[in-house]
Amino acid sequence: MLKLKNVSFAYAEEPVLKNISFKLEKGENLSVIGESGCGKSTLLKLIYGLLHTEGNIFWGEKELLGPNFNLVPGEPFIKYLAQDFDLMLPLSVADNIGKHLSNQYPQKKKNRIKELLEVVELTELADKKAKLLSGGQQQRVALARALANEPELLLLDEPFSHIDHFRKNNLRRKLFAYLKENNIACIVATHDSTDALSFADKTIVLKNAKIYAENSPEELYQNPPNKYVASLFGDVNEIMLKDLFEAESSRKKVILYPEEIKLTQKSGIKATVKKSWFKGETWLIEADLNGKTIYFNHSKVLKKGKKVNLKVSEKLIESRLK
Repeated sequence: MLKLKNVSFAYAEEPVLKNISFKLEKGENLSVIGESGCGKSTLLKLIYGLLHTEGNIFWGEKELLGPNFNLVPGEPFIKYLAQDFDLMLPLSVADNIGKHLSNQYPQKKKNRIKELLEVVELTELADKKAKLLSGGQQQRVALARALANEPELLLLDEPFSHIDHFRKNNLRRKLFAYLKENNIACIVATHDSTDALSFADKTIVLKNAKIYAENSPEELYQNPPNKYVASLFGDVNEIMLKDLFEAESSRKKVILYPEEIKLTQKSGIKATVKKSWFKGETWLIEADLNGKTIYFNHSKVLKKGKKVNLKVSEKLIESRLK
């Protein structure tokens, strides 16, 4: 189990992280999300031992110490994949993946490399030199190399940022299934809401150097504590209740995603279409509601200037206001 207690860090006077505490069980997947500069990458570097903190970081009973105590950072059971891949560019894909594997059992090494090539979908490029690969292909090589010695804890910093969208989804499914099968704990620092929602067991939101929210991804998405948290998962509306109900006079606001606002034939919520954005299965409609911009989804494009009636589930609003 990974345990952080009062972990803080500052590059200068202003703290990047302050009193960060959480636990992660073996085999669990934690996503860390937040706006750029919130400390996601710094958190991974602290856990790996690249930076020093006055707080405490433990893996089981072993305290993980930083560069003030260790000349060579890191632990053999932890692998860290940074945003720079640090590959041996003159070597082949297979040689990069097997770089830190023992040569004492060559057949075992060969089988391990073959297995990892399949995980990251690079079997056909095994003999290609790393310097000839695209950025996304290099990222997949670095990912396979991080897995080579079967770590207990894997730290991933934006691990799919260079990978083509059409390949990314399948790769994510294969990777996180592999981690679960092998009981490997994982922390993913990411901007991608899919990493946070679809594959994480729990999610931490960082803001202003602290843990701003912490829960299961389902709970954070379905009941976001504020607009900032909700906005990390995509488009979001923060709407005054009085703009939804004529009898309402309070200044209370409710967080609503575009898919939670529906077009209807008749209602008290009247808006004017400003623009339609094609998103594949649906259109994202930008509209004016009492002088404020809102977004909702619809199956068809709507003409600019069209007057529409909208509805929102009262039960949903009640749950968000609790």
